[in-house]
Amino acid sequence: MFQKQVMMRRVIYSLIPIFLFSIYLYGWRVLAIAAVVFAAGILTEYLFMKQRKQKVSEAVLVSCALYTLSMPPMVPLWIAAIGIIFAILFGKSIYGGFGRNVFNPAITGRLFIYITFPTVMTGGWMLPGNFGTLGADAVTSATPLEMMRAGNIPPLMDLLSGLRMGAIGESAIILIVLAAVYLIYTKTASWKSILSTVLSFLVLQSVLFYSGVITAPPLESLLSGSILFIVVFMVTDPISSAKKPLGQVFYGIVVGVSLVLIRDFSLFPEGSSFAILMGNMFAPLLDELAGKLKKKAVK
Repeated sequence: MFQKQVMMRRVIYSLIPIFLFSIYLYGWRVLAIAAVVFAAGILTEYLFMKQRKQKVSEAVLVSCALYTLSMPPMVPLWIAAIGIIFAILFGKSIYGGFGRNVFNPAITGRLFIYITFPTVMTGGWMLPGNFGTLGADAVTSATPLEMMRAGNIPPLMDLLSGLRMGAIGESAIILIVLAAVYLIYTKTASWKSILSTVLSFLVLQSVLFYSGVITAPPLESLLSGSILFIVVFMVTDPISSAKKPLGQVFYGIVVGVSLVLIRDFSLFPEGSSFAILMGNMFAPLLDELAGKLKKKAVK
């Protein structure tokens, strides 16, 4: 049924520990959201590929997994279904299927419902831990990003432990870093994209913080929200990101700088989805620029 894709399978492998940790954080909600998302996403691609008499790509499994992990744990299942259908249909299929999409499908779907259902997407949090039995609490607790906007800096150990409120898979910092090591070691992900994104974010955030423009410190900001998650799994997308080595460096800088500017100066507390789409938009141009610079260097 599925078109075999070794690289996509490696990404799935790297996401399994994060899924298991998220089940500990939020319990049955993770399984329910995943079941709905995978069913709706695979069916959407199947119906499209059936018309072309082609197999469903394993890339759709990656899109469904990333989309699921980017959801708030209390998102209604019908909203989650709408988002992944939009992601596969308008973020991928209308371009001709796998390998032809301009934008990252998972981010496309998440951003669609983020704009369409903002209240749910910015407040559907649960208290993490004990397999989701601690319940929902949007009053006495807040995400690290909301805390920093209010002038309260969360302890680094709380951020590293993963026991803090946020999207389903974003808080598993240590597991995300281990996934990055695995993906880079297996040459599934580009270290250039990852490093340039992280460094550009830290440099600009540090300049703004130490000059007194913003109050969110750089390291705490990096470990808050979904930055590391999108850096490892979205910035390195082989289809929608830059392809050339120098282009990947430029691409990471665009995403990293966009993350800082959107987070610190817009009404959106996160900004990761917008930053990825910004990078996707300029990826072909960055590759072209990288090619021209390489030619000049050779001359």
